[in-house]
Amino acid sequence: MDAIMDLGKRNIVVIGSSAGGIEALRTLFSHLPSDSSASFFVTQHMAAHSPSTLDQILQKHTGMHVAFAHDHQLLMPNTVYIAGPDRHLMIEGDRVRVTRGPKECRARPSIDVLFRSAAIAFGPRVIGVILTGALDDGTAGLWQIKDRQGLAFVQDPDEAQYPSMPFSAIEHVKVDCIGTIETLAAEISRELMSEVPMPAVDKPSQCQQIENLIALEGNGMQAGVMELGKVSKYTCPECHGVLVQIEEGKLVRFRCHTGHAYSLKSLLVEVNDAIDKGLWDAVRAIEERILLLEQRADLADADGDREAAGRMRAEAEHAKQKYQPLRELVLDSSFFSLD
Repeated sequence: MDAIMDLGKRNIVVIGSSAGGIEALRTLFSHLPSDSSASFFVTQHMAAHSPSTLDQILQKHTGMHVAFAHDHQLLMPNTVYIAGPDRHLMIEGDRVRVTRGPKECRARPSIDVLFRSAAIAFGPRVIGVILTGALDDGTAGLWQIKDRQGLAFVQDPDEAQYPSMPFSAIEHVKVDCIGTIETLAAEISRELMSEVPMPAVDKPSQCQQIENLIALEGNGMQAGVMELGKVSKYTCPECHGVLVQIEEGKLVRFRCHTGHAYSLKSLLVEVNDAIDKGLWDAVRAIEERILLLEQRADLADADGDREAAGRMRAEAEHAKQKYQPLRELVLDSSFFSLD
């Protein structure tokens, strides 16, 4: 087979999915042609340290060759490349790249990473597809695809098992097609067969190149992360570095000097996780204080020192009263709402 060389048509399809995505991907590939001469790239969120059989699952639903991606593979037509656990899938020139760059939107593999790299490498030849999933990974990457004259397709949120990712993409990106998976497959097929001339596109912006370099090489400071925007009020929940605020259209994102990237929603999720951990640590410490005070009271009783025992028990009771609101807060689901 020849590498992907036809510059006159759309032949790069990048697909992002998360929760509920495996079934959505099965349906999508069962409705796609196996001889379109396009290359397909799939980032499905998955556990970092668990083996995946997604390649075998999808191979049952398409005549294209399906495999987990390997670094520096040559792009080939009628091939499906899948991001493996704990690795970003990227495109660089006519090669596949597999990296362990910083997480984006709490994910590795990240949909944003794949979509951005495809937009930079192939511009208008790219079709980006967002399927079911929680939170909003993929929105920023889909924005980059549209910025580089590619097409943006999104699963109908009413059909998606988890509509958060589709809703976010529709809210922030000028989407070309919203539909059921069968509708998306038909539109992808039509575009892959089209001979419409590709629109002209400028060079990638400096910000696009910086973020792509961070995912490739993992060195935010060397790549120029501080040039991406103004310093924000926030710190990175993962490494506690300063976060730079990035603004693209209606999108507001953040990236730290180490390279971790967040949307507003994914940053709030990380902050909620930090609060949750801190509150439970405080509850545990206060309960240990109560137990220690009660044990001291018992020892004082055993020594006949009723005054000391009474004082210790009073302090334990005071601690119980003070920590009750803390326990109520940590159990309050509305406090941790993302809405």
